[in-house]
Amino acid sequence: MATKAIPDSVRQEVDSIVARFNGGKLARWKRMYSARFHGHHLFLDRDDGGGLAPICCLAYTGDMKKWRFAIYKYSSDRYDPQETWFPGFELFDGTVEGAMRAGDKAYEE
Repeated sequence: MATKAIPDSVRQEVDSIVARFNGGKLARWKRMYSARFHGHHLFLDRDDGGGLAPICCLAYTGDMKKWRFAIYKYSSDRYDPQETWFPGFELFDGTVEGAMRAGDKAYEE
């Protein structure tokens, strides 16, 4: 069951996770993730040099290792939690890092 809103402490932890992830190989590739929060959702967008683009949405379940995942589908202009047939889905392990790894594989350039 999802919580009503992501607590501030979790938001800060997510921001730290995203910053660490951005500092790795993404920095060399000139890519950067950005986190947006709305209610119990975390939206992960990525900037590949042309502005932010949606990648995925996570729903907070109260456990940092058990987020629910939905990939952004450009074909339908929506987040789809049922979509599992894309490169990188196997990289999502319930974590924020796993979501970014899956998003990188799904939307490689």
